Amino acid sequence: MYLLRLISRNALRHKLRTALTVLGLVVATLSFGLLQTVVGAWYAGAEGASNTTLVTRNATSLVFPLPLAYQARIRGVDGVTGVGYANWFGGVYKDPKNFFAQFAISGQSYLDIYPDYLLPDSDRTAFLRDRKGAIVGRKLANEYGFKVGDTIPIRGTIYPGQWAFTIRGIYDGRQPSTNTATMFFHWDYANEGLKKIYPRRANQVGVYVVRIARAEDAAAVSQAIDAQFANSLAETLTETEKAFQLGFVAMSEAIVAAIRVVSFVVIVIIMAVMANTMAMSARERQAEYATLKVLGFGPGYLAALIIGEALLLALVGAAGGIALLFPLAATIAANLGTMFPVFQVAPATLAMQVGTALLVGLVAGLVPAVRAARMRILDGLRSIG
Repeated sequence: MYLLRLISRNALRHKLRTALTVLGLVVATLSFGLLQTVVGAWYAGAEGASNTTLVTRNATSLVFPLPLAYQARIRGVDGVTGVGYANWFGGVYKDPKNFFAQFAISGQSYLDIYPDYLLPDSDRTAFLRDRKGAIVGRKLANEYGFKVGDTIPIRGTIYPGQWAFTIRGIYDGRQPSTNTATMFFHWDYANEGLKKIYPRRANQVGVYVVRIARAEDAAAVSQAIDAQFANSLAETLTETEKAFQLGFVAMSEAIVAAIRVVSFVVIVIIMAVMANTMAMSARERQAEYATLKVLGFGPGYLAALIIGEALLLALVGAAGGIALLFPLAATIAANLGTMFPVFQVAPATLAMQVGTALLVGLVAGLVPAVRAARMRILDGLRSIG
């Protein structure tokens, strides 16, 4: 207890220096946490993917569709318990800046594969009965003020023309990481419109989503599905939903890597600042440390004083950074709209913040502590600070 009191008094001896050091630690910890949260938002789709869901797409590229007739053949593969399909719609709501994801889906079969989309039974029934019906996520509804019963005009890009959808339900996420910034509507409605405009593009889907009974069968089922369509005009590539999502992340891997590097550079910089602060403090107290040695305090006690002070400052700074991270992340999430469907501080980010703060404190205090422990009493008493 006495050691802790001495550590706290030493930390407050130079209040301005301590305040500036803690402020730097707060900024560094906050920046580190925020950058790691951005990285986490990039990977949110992959992290939230089910290990019992596969995605089948065209082996050449995602931009090439697959025939609707593939559905029955995929359902017949051993280990498959459900098949749905979806198409990226890519329409514009009022203005091009109002971007949000829109998918034409197979209705009940698609929703059954994603139980994390929580939709009241009455809304689900209303959606399935309405050919022009749509459901939207809670975040998307809050962003644009959508309500059940509203009619949403969408100008098609991939599917040309003006389209109107009636909101029949608003879904919530079972988990905080569930994407609730997407709009779903009936593939049949889009397909009927396409038959009138571009008949050759009709009866084709973007991807099939496949539910399997056991996660450990993913590789075998994927191979079996792709073998069904080998040497056809539209060969397939089947992979886990997580691998599918990571494929999109890989397109911006350089940006993600740069953000990671910057976040750790911030920690290295504050580590250098912290080390300089502790070195200055230890140099000013050499005579005091020598006096403590004369009184019988061992080298370990002196090292504990210095490292303890460094750890105290680091933890106080980390606590401030963590406390500010939550409101800042919430503010950013509110202003990002639907750019990042999931933008939240993960427990792993908090653990990394605390861990890096402890590392900074330990490294910053280690060298001065070793020097103080090895210092000869006579040299310390000669010191004038």
